Amino acid sequence: MSRTLRLLITGGGTGGHTYPALTTLSAVQRRQVPHDVLWVGTANGLEARITAEHGIPFKAITTGKLRRRPNLKELGTNIADVFRIPVGVFQAVGHAARYLPDVVLSTGGYVAVPIGVAAKLIRRPLVMHEQTTVVGLANRILARLATRIALSHESSLDYLPASARAKAVVTGNPVRPALLQGNRAAAYDLFGLTFEVPLIYVTGGAQGSRQINTLIAEILPRLLRHAQIVHQCGSALIDEMRAVALPPDLADRYHPVPYVGEELPDLFAAADVVISRSGAGTVSELTAIGKPSVLVPLIPTGGDEQRKNAGYLASAGAARALLEPRPTGDMLLAELMPLLADPGLRQAMGQAAAGLGRLDAADALCDLLLDAANHPAAAAAHASHRPNPS
Repeated sequence: MSRTLRLLITGGGTGGHTYPALTTLSAVQRRQVPHDVLWVGTANGLEARITAEHGIPFKAITTGKLRRRPNLKELGTNIADVFRIPVGVFQAVGHAARYLPDVVLSTGGYVAVPIGVAAKLIRRPLVMHEQTTVVGLANRILARLATRIALSHESSLDYLPASARAKAVVTGNPVRPALLQGNRAAAYDLFGLTFEVPLIYVTGGAQGSRQINTLIAEILPRLLRHAQIVHQCGSALIDEMRAVALPPDLADRYHPVPYVGEELPDLFAAADVVISRSGAGTVSELTAIGKPSVLVPLIPTGGDEQRKNAGYLASAGAARALLEPRPTGDMLLAELMPLLADPGLRQAMGQAAAGLGRLDAADALCDLLLDAANHPAAAAAHASHRPNPS
């Protein structure tokens, strides 16, 4: 019987850091590798809720975020965080030393730094995963400590310290398998859609986006002549979108909803075009399912990563992007209309998106973990789950 893999996971704060780790853990479980797992994160991060929902043992530590250019409002918080960081490192070393993992998986966020330091101190291999095209400050720190570095995009190599690049491999960004198994007909039935015009799925994330909602509201009466729309507005913003005046003969083509949950795979399967932000998770999902999109990056974000993600897809012909700081509704409409009018253009853009996707990302990252842990299952993994060449 294969020995039990002791896996310590850290990363979180947002879904972009939490879900890749969860999906990778699912890949370990799918291979039936005997394992124990401990997740270390922050008490108020998304990872605390997700681990509770999935019955994953969880320990919380204190952590701080260093803002490189704090304004006056953030200065006090920045000073306080300077003192929280060593406390978090002390707690992280305690958890790691008691658990003694075979390997540590870090998927980013500032909570990952103390555990990365702890892995180095107790001499345990650290596999670091970067989701974005731009390597953030926390991961640039961890890159110097990591045993192996997993990247979602080859272009991220340029952002790593030169001394760390030899340790890097492009695995892609793990995407939840359920997203690849959507049922187009189920979405059409659920929302009462028509086959007369293309379907646009609009999303600003789980909380919605006021900016995207405003852009859609500006063009909605004109847009509905050419498309039907399912719009994830956000629970706090949906009443505003329900109040938008629409031509009576077109109103049944607009379907605002506060939140999209289990029906997301079906909506992705049904959508002809997606309008969304361009965070790392969203970009990975759009490329995994091969879906044409118009991206409205959140500006600014750390390192301007969303605009760089959007530019990366647009330059590959996999998306259109509004890269201006203050896009207008007319700009959005100008990007949408050629896609709505030309099924061939949508197909070509979807194929370009799929060409950037990595369906095997979770398995590739799982292989890296088993290798770093020197686990007996690594040999079998190489036979059937070898990552695609990057």
